[in-house]
Amino acid sequence: MAMKFVGVCLVTRSVPLLAQFYVHVLGAQAEGDETHVELRTAGTHLTIFSFEGMEQMAPGSMRGAGAGNVTLGIEVQDVDAEYDRLRALAVEIVKLPASYPWGSRSVWFRDPDGNIIDFFARLAK
Repeated sequence: MAMKFVGVCLVTRSVPLLAQFYVHVLGAQAEGDETHVELRTAGTHLTIFSFEGMEQMAPGSMRGAGAGNVTLGIEVQDVDAEYDRLRALAVEIVKLPASYPWGSRSVWFRDPDGNIIDFFARLAK
């Protein structure tokens, strides 16, 4: 499977406020809580995640993050294989591969500008 760009995660100090704004702007429904919200649109999705939640998952991950505090989400077939490939390329790994209760497994790394890229795969239910 080829990689597929699927969404953007906006990091904020007020998830409810930002989620409500995008609900109105995009006409999409928000699903989540005060730490993590997803808005699905055709072809992609927008995630809004709290600054504190990011730091809890990967301490120090927001230090040096891109000016807009944006995380790019890219769906891959096999997170662990991608992690091995990324290590071989000597990219800066921010968070080792891990699985989460919302049904995904991911690894985070930085681009040259300091933005975080999240390679993730959806877990089988």
